[in-house]
Amino acid sequence: MSKRLTLVLGGVRAGKSRYAQTLAQAGQRVLVVATAEAGDEEMAPRIEAHRAERPAAWDTLEEPIDVATALAPRLPNYDTVLLDCLTLWVSNLLLGHADAGQAAPDISAEAHRLLELYEDGDAAWIVVSNEVGLGVIPANELARSYADALGCVNQIFAAAADDVNLMVAGVPLSIKASSGEGKGC
Repeated sequence: MSKRLTLVLGGVRAGKSRYAQTLAQAGQRVLVVATAEAGDEEMAPRIEAHRAERPAAWDTLEEPIDVATALAPRLPNYDTVLLDCLTLWVSNLLLGHADAGQAAPDISAEAHRLLELYEDGDAAWIVVSNEVGLGVIPANELARSYADALGCVNQIFAAAADDVNLMVAGVPLSIKASSGEGKGC
């Protein structure tokens, strides 16, 4: 698979991960970077379902926080990286920050750090994230901080991406098919 950054956005249960896995099948040596943690009884089966859906030949790196550090030494071994997902990664970063209301600049810096790995490497990347900008403004400060931080990270990745696809009811809609558009936060 040739080097290309693809961002797959959508709502909950829109088919993002399934579509991203379909794209990743073009790779020969695929690494899935999983950012979810089983914080409750409902999340554990979701994580297990995602594991079961992946081809056995794919490797998995489970890292909820410091994705760039964990990923860097592994990158030369893969031609395709599937990062699933920015949504939970940003949540993990936000909840681990001393002041959630002031976390956005640090989270943006981590997003740029992650993109530097992509830019310095040879692998194609497929990155999954939820689109949070289509709903109502959240009612509390933490939820607003989260929506702001994830929206900014999505913009950063979309600006760098060659392709951006929005998933709606399992159908991918191409919203960007060339590089150089947008700036991000």
